[in-house]
Amino acid sequence: MTGTERSVRIAMADGVELAATLFLPDTAEPQPCLLEALPYRKDDLTSSYAEGYRTLRDEHSYAVCRVDLRGTGSSGGDATDEYPAVERTDLCAVIAWLAEQDWCDGNVGMWGTSYSGFNSLQIAAERPPALKAIAAIYASDDRWTDDVHWRGDALRLVDLVDYCHYMTPMCLLPPVPAEWPGDGQGWREEWMRRWETNEPWLLTWLRENRDGPYWQAGSLRHLGYDRIQCPTMIVAGWADGYRNNTFRTVAGLGAAGTPWRLLAGPWAHADPATAIPGPRIDLDRELVAWWDRWLRGSAEAEWEDRADVFVRTSTVPAPDLELHEGYWVSGPWPVAEPSSLELAIEGERTLAVEPDVGTAAWIDCAGHLPWGLSTDQRLDDARSLMWDFDVQPVVVGQPSVSLDLSASTELASLSVKLCDVFPDGTSALVTRGTLDLARVDLTQPVRLLLDACAYQPDPGHRLRLSVAGADWPNTIAPPGPLELTVRGGTLSLPLWTAPRTDSGVEPPLFRPGADRSSEEVGDVVWSITDDVLRRTTTARTHVVSSYDVPGEGAALEDYRGEVGVDRRTFAQWADAETTYRLTWPGVDVRVTSTLRVDIGAEGYDVVIVADAFDDEDQVGHREWRERIPR
Repeated sequence: MTGTERSVRIAMADGVELAATLFLPDTAEPQPCLLEALPYRKDDLTSSYAEGYRTLRDEHSYAVCRVDLRGTGSSGGDATDEYPAVERTDLCAVIAWLAEQDWCDGNVGMWGTSYSGFNSLQIAAERPPALKAIAAIYASDDRWTDDVHWRGDALRLVDLVDYCHYMTPMCLLPPVPAEWPGDGQGWREEWMRRWETNEPWLLTWLRENRDGPYWQAGSLRHLGYDRIQCPTMIVAGWADGYRNNTFRTVAGLGAAGTPWRLLAGPWAHADPATAIPGPRIDLDRELVAWWDRWLRGSAEAEWEDRADVFVRTSTVPAPDLELHEGYWVSGPWPVAEPSSLELAIEGERTLAVEPDVGTAAWIDCAGHLPWGLSTDQRLDDARSLMWDFDVQPVVVGQPSVSLDLSASTELASLSVKLCDVFPDGTSALVTRGTLDLARVDLTQPVRLLLDACAYQPDPGHRLRLSVAGADWPNTIAPPGPLELTVRGGTLSLPLWTAPRTDSGVEPPLFRPGADRSSEEVGDVVWSITDDVLRRTTTARTHVVSSYDVPGEGAALEDYRGEVGVDRRTFAQWADAETTYRLTWPGVDVRVTSTLRVDIGAEGYDVVIVADAFDDEDQVGHREWRERIPR
C-alpha cells in the first residue's frame, strides 16, 4: 500500500507561512499524524529522511508531517536562533492544524533526532491538547550543560568548526525555487532578504557565556519535568553527547506520573539501525510500538514504565568500532534499592597541566565520520593524575567525584575521566566530565557529575580515574600554564542492583539492525598533528559529500575544520570553512562561509565571512567581526 505526498504551507498567526510536506496513507479512515520539525531543509539537504516517513505511512498507516522551521528551507520568516520562543508558538499551531484535518483522527505524535528531539520535549512542555505522545532521540533536557555550546561552563572547542559554524551558511541558503510561492519566481528576492537580515547564531551562543534565562528557556530540566504530561520515550546512546537526558529525565517524568520509556544503547549520534558501535537494532519497530500504544490504544495490558539499558563490557576501543560487547538489562528507574560504590582518592598530588591532553577522547557528541569514537586513552592517562581500582562493578547512572583541589591560577579547568584498564595496559573511556574552575569556590570540595553510562569491566580489569587540567579539543584548555593539585577525594559509582536474571523484568528482545554500520572512511580526514618545532598541536577534519535531491537536483556539502593550541603559551584557535552547493535545471547556487576564532585569557576574537553565488556571479557578501569577553 502506498499513499500520497504533497507540499503545503501552514499560516501562522502573524502571517508567516511554514513549508511542510505531508505523507498521507491510503486509508478509508482518518489516522494519527506524526510530526517532525527541523531547520535542516526538508527538500534538499535532508530530503533522504523522506524514506523513513514513507515507511511509517506505507507499512504502518501513519500520516506524517515534516516541517521546515521558520526562516529555514522553504519556510517564510526569519531564522533568528535555535529553539526561539516563536518556534514553540509555531509548532503548537502546526499541531492544532494537523489535528483539524479530515485525514487526521485528532491524535498527533511528535518525534525526532537531535534538534527535533529537543523541540519534541519543549513542545510537550507546552501541552498542546492534540499532542498525545512524543519520542525524543539523542536530545537534551539542559541546553547549557548538555548541548554543543558549553560543557561544565567551559566553551566547547571542536564543536565550533562543526554545527556551531555550519548553521551560518545553511541559514543563508535560498528557499527551494520549486517550493517557494509564485511558480518559481520570487525566491531570489527572498534569498537576498535573508542575506540582509540573518545573523550567525554562534555570536549569540558566545555572548551568552553564563547559564541563565537564555539557556534555561528551552531546557526541560529548568522548566520542570512535571510540565510534560503526555507519554514520553527517550532514546539515548552511550557514544552520544546527549546521554545525560536519560536517567534524570525519566526519574523526573516518573515522579510527575507521566508514562515513560528509556531505551539506551551503545550508539553514536546516528540511527541505531546503522550507527557505530553496534549491536544495532531496528528502532523503527520500537517507535511504531510506542505510537500504536499511545496514539491508537493498541495495548492489551496496563503500561509499566521501564528502562531498557545496554551495559557495555570491556572492548578494545577504535575510532570506527563496529561492535561493543555487552548485554541488555531492564527494570524500573530509579532502581528499587539504590546503591553506590565509594572509592577513596588519595592525595596530595600535583600536575603540571598540558593543554592538549584529551585528543584520544576527541569529541563527545560523536556521530558520522569524521567525528569518530574515542580511542585508547593510555597516552592521555600518562599525562594526567591517575588512581587505579581493582573493582568490576555494574555501573549504571551518573558517577560523581568529590575532590579537594587547588589551582595555581584563577583561569583553570578540570577534566575527569573514568576508564577501563585492560591487563595489557589498553585504556578504554567509560565516561568523563569537565568543569571550568574560574567561578568555583576551591576552598570547598569540588563535586563533578560525570556523564551517564552503563558499564561493567571484565574480570581482571581495573577502573582508572584520571584527572587532568584540560580535555582538549572537546573543550578549550586554560589560557596559560598552571599546576593543579589534588589533595584527596571520593569517587562514587551508582550500581545496577537488580540481578541480571530472575529480576522480575525480562531483558528486551530487539529486531536486529544492519550487519555493518553505514560509516565509510573513503576520503574522510581526521588527523592529530604534533608540530615538534613550533610546539603546537592541531586537530583537523575534512569531509565532502554529494547526492541527488528532488526536482532533478543535486547537493554538495564540504566541511573543513581545524583547531589548534600552542603548548607553550596555551593560545588556541579554531578555523572552519563550509560550502553548500545546490543545483536544479537552470539553477546553480552556492554559499561559502569561513570562521576564525582566536581564544585568549580575555576572550574570543571572532571573524565570520560568508559569500553567495548565483551561477558564477557573486550576489552576496557579509562579514561579522566581534571580540567577546570571557
